Amino acid sequence: MNYEDIKKILDDMGNSKIDSLDIEFPDGTKLSMKKNQTLVTGVAQEVKPLAQVNVNTNAKNETNIDTEAEENLKEVKSPMVGTFYTSPSPNAEPFVKKGDHVKKGQVLCVVEAMKLMNEIESEFDGEIVEVCVKNEDMVEYGTPLFKIKE
Repeated sequence: MNYEDIKKILDDMGNSKIDSLDIEFPDGTKLSMKKNQTLVTGVAQEVKPLAQVNVNTNAKNETNIDTEAEENLKEVKSPMVGTFYTSPSPNAEPFVKKGDHVKKGQVLCVVEAMKLMNEIESEFDGEIVEVCVKNEDMVEYGTPLFKIKE
C-alpha cells in the first residue's frame, strides 16, 4: 500500500457516509480510520454575485443588457472530482481556448479521477467565452469549467 492508495481511501471515506473503517491487508498491515463526529452538516450552495443596481435609468439599462448577455451563456460543469487538464498531454496544444467555436460532442478538456483520464465534451454548439479553471487545478463536482455563448 502506497501513499496514493491511502490518499484515495481517505478521499473516498470523506465523500461517503461511513463513520469508521477497519482494513487488514494480506501483508498484515492494519488501517483503522474514524470520522470526527463533531462535523457540521449542511448543503453547499453556489453563491452568485448580485447585479449592481444604480438609481439613474442609464445604469438600469446597462444592467439589463449585462443580464441578457449573461443569460445567453451556458456553463459546462465538471461531472466529477479530479484534476482539470486543458490538453491531452503536458506539451500538447489545449483542446480549446477562449474565442474558439465548439460543436456539441467536441472534447473540451480532461478531468483526471483515480488515475483515469475522463474527456469532458461540449453539451452544445457555441463559442468559448471563458475558461473558468486553470490547467492542473483541482475541481469538484459541479465546478464550472467553461462558459459558452450559444
